[in-house]
Amino acid sequence: MNHRLAIIGSGPAGLTAALYAARAALEPIIFEGSQAGGQLTLTAEVENFPGFPDGILGPDLMDLLHRQAEKFGAQLCPVDVTSVDFSSRPFLILTGEDQHQADAVIVATGSSARWLGVPGEDRLRGHGVSACATCDAFFFKEHEVVVVGGGDSAMEDALFLTKFASKVTIIHRRDEFRASKIMVQRVLDHPKIEIRWNTLVEEILGDKTVEAVRLRHVQTADIEDFATQGVFVAIGYEPNTELFRGQIDLDEMGYLETRGNTSTSVPGVFGAGDVVDHVYRQAVTAAGMGCRAAIDAGRWLEETK
Repeated sequence: MNHRLAIIGSGPAGLTAALYAARAALEPIIFEGSQAGGQLTLTAEVENFPGFPDGILGPDLMDLLHRQAEKFGAQLCPVDVTSVDFSSRPFLILTGEDQHQADAVIVATGSSARWLGVPGEDRLRGHGVSACATCDAFFFKEHEVVVVGGGDSAMEDALFLTKFASKVTIIHRRDEFRASKIMVQRVLDHPKIEIRWNTLVEEILGDKTVEAVRLRHVQTADIEDFATQGVFVAIGYEPNTELFRGQIDLDEMGYLETRGNTSTSVPGVFGAGDVVDHVYRQAVTAAGMGCRAAIDAGRWLEETK
């Protein structure tokens, strides 16, 4: 099956690219992946996306973008891409046993949550260990939980969890947060939130569910088993680029390298969203980059047809 433009990923970047490409009559196909909608489907209220002065739930925002792209003719496929071959044109995209060819490709696969890598984490994942406060906070009503991290994601998770948990303790390995000032102030002012500075999680303890975390103080090396019923990990993300390793150039952190506009090292392949951007990581910047990628791809197709 041959397509003029294929888009891999269905977060704000991928769906915005699909919208612009469809309106430009490029007849795009978008491979949504198993987590259609990207990270925003795991987000509660989005307060800073333009046009929604009262905020909007992340899943609702992605549903609107999905419907808008589909309305203008984008073909949305809820499948995972298993491999690609960008060595020659048309580019080859495999989704299991199905083969697709595309004259141009936009990569918008985003990024995934980073885990602690400590004993007990994998075993208790889904049994008190989570990277999605929005998904799992409901299960911790009147429980005490911890959030690990010091960025905006950790602050957002902690604040959201206060709607359900009886107490939220943020565990951070440094003596100050790297989050935005407004988010830090909200956390510091909240009566349900406590902070454990200069502290690392060494292990997550429990038999069938989380019962405690083993903490080590960075400066004193003191060890403490801290009782808790839930551990929410919010320490950042890894770009979803393993699929493209050896196919296009990546930077030292594994993000797609773009050159000038949204072009990658392979002519005809473009990058957009959090798979490229490790600085801003905002829905609106991802959407803007998706728009740019669609326009760049359209111009490139026109010039090379």
